[in-house]
Amino acid sequence: MQERSGAGTLGATLFALPRSPYVLLAFSSACWAGNILVGRAVHLQMSAITLAFWRWSIAALIILVMTLPAIVAWRRELLRQWRYLALMGLLGVALFHWMYYIALHHTQALNAAIISSVTPAAIVLTSWLMTRETITWRQSAGVLISILGVLIIITKGDPRALLHLRLNVGDLWALATVPCWGFYTVLLRRHRSVAPPMAELAVMITVGALLLTPFYAWELATVGLFQVNPATLGTVVYISLFGSVLAYLSWNSGVAQVGPNKAGLFLHLIPVFTTVLAIAFLGERLYVHHGLGALLIIGGIYLVTANTLRVALAERDA
Repeated sequence: MQERSGAGTLGATLFALPRSPYVLLAFSSACWAGNILVGRAVHLQMSAITLAFWRWSIAALIILVMTLPAIVAWRRELLRQWRYLALMGLLGVALFHWMYYIALHHTQALNAAIISSVTPAAIVLTSWLMTRETITWRQSAGVLISILGVLIIITKGDPRALLHLRLNVGDLWALATVPCWGFYTVLLRRHRSVAPPMAELAVMITVGALLLTPFYAWELATVGLFQVNPATLGTVVYISLFGSVLAYLSWNSGVAQVGPNKAGLFLHLIPVFTTVLAIAFLGERLYVHHGLGALLIIGGIYLVTANTLRVALAERDA
C-alpha cells in the first residue's frame, strides 16, 4: 500500500518511523523475533488461540483509536474493497498467527526456524506466479547466501544436525503458515487504493480479531481464562504493541516501497535477532556460528538490495 494523502496526523506523530524501507523491514523482523521468545516462554500458560486473540484484540483497539476519523472519512472506499481487506485480515492476521502459535506449542525451535527460512523463497515464488515479477542472478545469489546463514545459525555450524530432525504435527502447522505470509506480502504490493494505509491496516487487524473471537469464546467457556501474572500480562502488551501494531506498520510500508521479493529476504534477520535477544535476556553465549551466520545473512541482504539503495541515495542527493 503506497503512502497516500490523509494517512492521519495522529498516526504520523505517534509512529514517526524512519523513512528507509530497509530500516522498517529490519525493525519488523526484530519485533517478530521478540514475539517468538515471549510466545515460547508462556506457551505452557497461554494457548495458541489465547495468544492470537489477545494479541490482535488489543492491537485492534490501539489502531482503531488512532485511525477512527480516517476510517469514517474513507468509509465508502473501505467498503468498496471489503473483500480484499477481509482476505488480508484472514491470511496475515488471524490464520497465520493462530497456526504459528500452534506450531510453537508442538515443534522444536530448530524445526520451526528451518521451516520459517523457506518463507522468503515462497514470497519470490508467489510473486512470480501472481505478477510474473522476476529476480536477477545477483538477487538469487543473495537469497541463497542468506539461507546458508540461517542454516548455520540454527544448526550451530553442524550440518549433521539436519539429519536428526524429527518432524511432528507442529512442523506441519509451521509449514502451513508459509503460503499465508507469501500471499499476504504479495497482495500488499499489488493493492491499489486511495484510502489511507493506516485506515486499511486498522480494518485488516479488526477483521482478524473478529475472526478469532468465536474460537476464543469457545475456549473461554470450556477451559477458562489464562493464568494472569506479570509474565503473561507482559507478553500480551509486547505482542499486541510491538509484535502487531508497530511491526505491521513497518512491514506494510517497507513492502510497498521495495516490493515483496526484497522485503521477504529481511525475514532471515529473525533468527539473528532471536539469537541476540536470547544472549541479552536469557543469558545464552555467543559462538562463532552466530557471527558467521549473521554476516552471511547481512551479506545476502546487501546483494539483493544494493542497487535499490544506491538509486535511493542518488535521488536523495540530486
